[in-house]
Amino acid sequence: MQYWLMKSEPDEVSIDDVMAAQDKTVPWFGVRNYQARNFMRDAMQVGDGVLFYHSSCPEPGIAGIAEVVSGPYPDATQFDKKSPYYDAKATGETPRWISVDVKGVRKTRLLSLAELRSIPDLEDMVVLQKGSRLSITPVTAGQWKKLMTLLK
Repeated sequence: MQYWLMKSEPDEVSIDDVMAAQDKTVPWFGVRNYQARNFMRDAMQVGDGVLFYHSSCPEPGIAGIAEVVSGPYPDATQFDKKSPYYDAKATGETPRWISVDVKGVRKTRLLSLAELRSIPDLEDMVVLQKGSRLSITPVTAGQWKKLMTLLK
């Protein structure tokens, strides 16, 4: 089992949206970074743990716990000309972008970016590194364990 931090802008998809969705499951769409795409395509497995992170908002931070519940499949938004995630170079035969389905496990208190930065055991988290802007990053088992004690 692996662990991931997945960022979403709450005005696009929030932890509340996920928890209100049918079966508490949503497609993770709109990823347009090759490294983040490769994490979903090549490394994520059904059952992997997810830290649901709200980004680009007044107080960014971890807002919930989720899990990966599907294997990778083509992100439908790459084919939709009306979508902000449309990619003219993507085709049905050669899709460029990937989605996975994520199921909400529970909403947590907001563990803010400022609080994350103050915890010595988490100083190596990718999301805390200077210049880190990836929407999906790996989380170590030790970091996950520490975060679970903080997010009870």
